[in-house]
Amino acid sequence: MAWLKLIRWQNLIIVFLTQLFAWGCVILPMRHYSPEPLSLMRNSFLLLSVSTVLIAAAGYIINDYFDVKIDAINRPNKLVLEKRIPMKLAIVVHTILNLTGIVLALVVAGRAGHYSFIAIQLACTALLWFYSTTFKRAFMIGNVVVSVLTALTIATLMLYENAIRYYLFEDFFIYANDVLIPNPVWVLGTYVYFAFMLTWMREIVKDMEDFKGDAEQGCVTMPIKWGLLKSARFTQALGTLTVIPLIFGAFKLLKEEWYVLGIYTIVGLALPIIVWMYKLPQQATTKHYGKASRGLKIIMVLGIVSLVIYYFQTNG
Repeated sequence: MAWLKLIRWQNLIIVFLTQLFAWGCVILPMRHYSPEPLSLMRNSFLLLSVSTVLIAAAGYIINDYFDVKIDAINRPNKLVLEKRIPMKLAIVVHTILNLTGIVLALVVAGRAGHYSFIAIQLACTALLWFYSTTFKRAFMIGNVVVSVLTALTIATLMLYENAIRYYLFEDFFIYANDVLIPNPVWVLGTYVYFAFMLTWMREIVKDMEDFKGDAEQGCVTMPIKWGLLKSARFTQALGTLTVIPLIFGAFKLLKEEWYVLGIYTIVGLALPIIVWMYKLPQQATTKHYGKASRGLKIIMVLGIVSLVIYYFQTNG
């Protein structure tokens, strides 16, 4: 149980489900209309997704390894390393997970005919290490690195799938078997942007929640350098930059009579973000910021639901 807690098994499930829905709802249906054969059929997708999950799990281990002192202040009751899992063993498992993840991705890259794709997994392992050792304690860069890594959850599928590049420079809507549908590149690209921005917002809020422990350990996070209120205002600005493309995309969908997905994008995604932005600066307590962080995670799940709606409207 301690190991599951250490690797954040709930987050890993979300990572897997995010890739599963992106693949199953957007990429896999392309086999019915794409002029190019798919690279990520079932077995290749599973190998790539397991690779992603293993590397993410290794990232959580190394993050806690270097955060033992901070977590002892911020979350003393949730501390796992040292208390229940030896530090040396954690490093060994971290290394095994990373190597296994890289090997699995190498197999998929070979099947796709582009061994160079493995660079993305190597970059992720390196970023996770430097995030835990350096970037996390620096101003803003740590937040951006985590946001990039989250966005890569979907971007990796787009890179490894050869067929999707056929639609890279097509319009917002394309014809698939004489039916007008949203371009899969636009759909996944929007989700990559959505994941990047929401994660950036959530990382800032988590820094606001951990303000006390981070300050005692000499970190220079945004809330420490700018203060809680200014950090909240910056997060609201990021929220605005997230909502604008969603509303633009929703109107494009409504214009082409994609009413269900268009309305859901406004009511199920844009509106919750606006409400969340309004509530963020109303309190400055650890409990409030913890609730705000969980709220963004719920909105991310609502984003996954939009992929399901896309699937049923495309294949209805």
